[in-house]
Amino acid sequence: MSDPAPTPDGTAAQLVAAGLKLFGRKGFAATSTREIAAEAGTNVASISYHFGGKDGLRRACGAEVARRIGAAIGSAAPALPHSADAADRQMEAILRAMVAFVAGTRDNDDLTAFMLREVGENGPVLDAVYDTMIDPMHRRLCALWAVATGQEAESETTRLVVFTLVGQALYFRVGRPIVTRRMGWDALGPAEADRIADILVANLHSILARERLT
Repeated sequence: MSDPAPTPDGTAAQLVAAGLKLFGRKGFAATSTREIAAEAGTNVASISYHFGGKDGLRRACGAEVARRIGAAIGSAAPALPHSADAADRQMEAILRAMVAFVAGTRDNDDLTAFMLREVGENGPVLDAVYDTMIDPMHRRLCALWAVATGQEAESETTRLVVFTLVGQALYFRVGRPIVTRRMGWDALGPAEADRIADILVANLHSILARERLT
């Protein structure tokens, strides 16, 4: 993955936080600069000063998504392991970090809502985040899968399997109201996220065991 963007601070950080919240809830087109400025507790002119306008703020929000996910999951990938067991451990660590990030805390709700809306709109921020974070992370997991199973890293099957692993974790953010209602949980916090991660890791090991036999 490419180097993460620097952490915004001061008024710029307040504007990025406001952008993540409002763009995620209302969408880019439906959110006015006046609303963003009011949410950030600053004036409208500060958006142009720091980001060149609303479009620039949107891009900065995308960079913040990549930076925070990179910080949580690991933006600098270690050398590819040589053993299947080491590859297993790296995939397990990434999967647990993903569950903790998307489901274990409410702190990232605005960020995930923003990114889910960008994915739905197939907007310009998706292109940037895909290139800097999503594609490299997916390729990394595919490469680890290849070490763990002996299969081709960029085969169609490998790429689809990796998407299923990632998708399991993401469901617990998208479907959180359904999960908490069905499970009878008051909230989905760190303890619940640990339980989910244990099951997803068990799923990972089951798939690995099956694929090593093919």
